Amino acid sequence: MIENLVFFLEEPSAREFLEGILPRVLPAHITPHFLVFDGKQDLEKQLVMRMKRWLRPNSRFIVMRDQDSGDCRIIKKHLLNLCATAGQPQATVRIVCKELETFFVGDWAAIAAGFGQPKLAAHARKAKFRAPDLLGSPSREIKRLIPTYQKREGARTISPHLDLARNQSSSFRVLLRTLTEVAHA
Repeated sequence: MIENLVFFLEEPSAREFLEGILPRVLPAHITPHFLVFDGKQDLEKQLVMRMKRWLRPNSRFIVMRDQDSGDCRIIKKHLLNLCATAGQPQATVRIVCKELETFFVGDWAAIAAGFGQPKLAAHARKAKFRAPDLLGSPSREIKRLIPTYQKREGARTISPHLDLARNQSSSFRVLLRTLTEVAHA
């Protein structure tokens, strides 16, 4: 039985995001752990060593990285190869289509609630936001409407308000499905 869920993350905002949703997804007997790196290059450089050195039994690994402008299939394959090299071929890799803010743009009501600006919820009805995984830069879209937006604080502010069933982001739904499967394995 899984007792430790270990996340390898490219940035602190991913941790803030997960801390906002995991209490609603994981059962009490699973403890999340976060290994946060200084960007994707640092994550990839240290992944094998850090995974090999993880000593807690009954642990499961999830590597989460933004797609940015790369090919998600190539990125995922590379990360899975690194996990296998570390002796953890069963590790899960989840690529966030484009960037973490895709998850937020997938639920404009959560952005509106987090920032106390109810009018922002209306953006959910706009055609370009119906498929947030296809947006070029969701963070730019948020920043355009909330000029003070910062990635880490935004993740901390928005994540607790995300409706896990309503989110329009496909990559969010894949991550959520993965977390649910792991929690009940």
